[in-house]
Amino acid sequence: MNRDTGFPRADAEHDFLRARRRQVLSRLATWLRREPDDVNITLPFGEVVAALGWEGQRRLGLRVIKLDSIVGSVDRDSDFDRRFRPTSGRVRQRWERLALASRRGEAIPPIEVYRVGELHFVIDGHHRVSVAHALGLDTIDAFVTEVRTKLDPAGIRHRGDLIVKDYRRLFLERVPLTGQARASVVVTDPWDYAELGEHVEAWGFRLMQDSGVFLDRATIAARWYTDEYEPVVRMLRQADLVGSRTEAEAYLWVAGERYRLIRTHSWDDAVIEAIRSRRR
Repeated sequence: MNRDTGFPRADAEHDFLRARRRQVLSRLATWLRREPDDVNITLPFGEVVAALGWEGQRRLGLRVIKLDSIVGSVDRDSDFDRRFRPTSGRVRQRWERLALASRRGEAIPPIEVYRVGELHFVIDGHHRVSVAHALGLDTIDAFVTEVRTKLDPAGIRHRGDLIVKDYRRLFLERVPLTGQARASVVVTDPWDYAELGEHVEAWGFRLMQDSGVFLDRATIAARWYTDEYEPVVRMLRQADLVGSRTEAEAYLWVAGERYRLIRTHSWDDAVIEAIRSRRR
């Protein structure tokens, strides 16, 4: 807790002014570092769940949660930044009333949150979260509702990360990989998921033409990964063509170069050598 002068009301006022000053300084630091605009914006719960794909939910009841795990809000509240520091003086009266009660030894009532993975999103209690942060607390009591999603929310830090998750969710609906295959096919540019999905579907169509048998998406995804993706990635590693890209990005690049240069779907030493020369 910040220094106690023995005058709780004055201390609560100073707490608010200190939190506002930190919010302004944080915004200035973000601008000086030229970080993305969304770095200090609370994550919107609706967009997160839409990007990850909603599967279901269950009430967990009262829990003690870490304040640092609270990253977003359900109602697009603009009165607080990502660290729940007040962004204006509009919330000052209610904020100071809560800070004063806390400094007098009163417990902060539990907040209400949604849990997605390890992340929490405030349904009710934004001011209480803000005051708890300002007073240096590490945890807070919360009534938790757990939301299950199709994709793991790991890796989400800013709003811009949702674009990648959304495209990945769509890709996995088109190419339903499972297990290790699902985990290993990863790209950083969200549009690459769209291109890769088109590529796999085209590969599956050619496979069905050659075999004369209809195959569902799951079968095509599994066949593409074992018959096409893994052998190509293995060759790329041996030829030192992966570089700083992910293996999926290297595969997508070399597949496009192969067809553009040679217009064939086969893989052999001549194809790899032509692509290697192209890189130079």
